Amino acid sequence: MNNEDIDDLTLDEIMTRWPQVLRVFIDWHLHCVGCPIAGFHKLTDSAVEHGYPLDDLRAAVLLAIKDGSIAMVPPRPLPRSRAADAGL
Repeated sequence: MNNEDIDDLTLDEIMTRWPQVLRVFIDWHLHCVGCPIAGFHKLTDSAVEHGYPLDDLRAAVLLAIKDGSIAMVPPRPLPRSRAADAGL
């Protein structure tokens, strides 16, 4: 599994193919588990939406896929600005 492979999948596809990643989404306080948009959003969308660096989130998901471990502590999410919410 490499970055390009996982970046092309929707969150639903990732969670269905590798259920061990659910713990990452829960521990990182992401709302992807059970979200009706998870079939459309990709990992990049989730990182942006929740204010996490994509590289950190991707590394945590890949670690869970590789060996099922959730060793990475989630970084503190960045506060979202009003400009980001407005799409500016």
